[in-house]
Amino acid sequence: MIRRSVIRSTGHYLPERVVENSHFEQTLDTTDAWIRDRTGIERRHFAAEGERTSDLAIKAARAALDRAGLAANDIDAIVVATSTPDLTFPSVATMVQAGLGMTRGFAFDVQAVCAGFVFALANADGLIRSEQANRVLVIGAETFSRIMDWTDRGTCVLFGDGAGAVIIEVAEGEGTSDDRGVLATDLNSDGTLRDILYVDGGVGTTGTAGCLRMQGNLVFRHAVEKLAQTAHRVLDKAGLAPADVDWLVPHQANLRIITATANKMHLPMDKVVLTVADHGNTSAASIPLALSVADTAGRFQRGDVIVTEAIGGGLTWGSVVLRW
Repeated sequence: MIRRSVIRSTGHYLPERVVENSHFEQTLDTTDAWIRDRTGIERRHFAAEGERTSDLAIKAARAALDRAGLAANDIDAIVVATSTPDLTFPSVATMVQAGLGMTRGFAFDVQAVCAGFVFALANADGLIRSEQANRVLVIGAETFSRIMDWTDRGTCVLFGDGAGAVIIEVAEGEGTSDDRGVLATDLNSDGTLRDILYVDGGVGTTGTAGCLRMQGNLVFRHAVEKLAQTAHRVLDKAGLAPADVDWLVPHQANLRIITATANKMHLPMDKVVLTVADHGNTSAASIPLALSVADTAGRFQRGDVIVTEAIGGGLTWGSVVLRW
């Protein structure tokens, strides 16, 4: 028997403020139709003034704990994926730990931009496999509205704020693809591509948070190629094929990217969880948000094979295949 990481519950939180595409027509040379046609985005949520990434993360975590019927001290570790922390340090994860009233265990952040949740889930799975934890709270939380250039129509219309959480816990498996839980992970990065998606500020450079900059056409090209590759690799590692996949839960960046990736995997769109229209690109929060929304709607059945995949600045990209 081997140790597997099985999802116990999910939870999510979206800020109250909803921003429709028409909002940007007042200040930018853009339209609702232009945004919908190129991205599939119709609206997104923005954090309120004074509402921090940790606040969003805590609310998503509480939702996951409530759904599981667990208390904060039933958790051994917290891993938060974010690129928009409240402070340079301490980590958002330790703020979540305190906010939940968790008085044991350990907490840390992972920074891999939009691929952050995939990296965080892979690390949390490693903690369980190596017997450093039996139950881990994994969160993706972002307030990307804090790093937007509101004069750049190519970026500011794309992003939103939110948080999603999953609780994974140890279970016994046979070591085959029939096991429940995380079956395989695939993580990648290429630092030579950093200039096509980055933030132009930081502690060691400008001393400011900076704004997001992106070469959209290049990012699109790399995304379609790399997301399909990592999805096929992770399935190979698990001993599965695209035909075995019940659900694709992709990073919700752009409907065109999602559709192109699904086509390369030979998956029909009715097997793809889509939230991009209502959430926009919430970076590391997008996959756990989508998982929680679909879970809440009862779309997943026990035993379903789910593939998650994402790409972000760095470039970083990767995927996880799990059995629900």
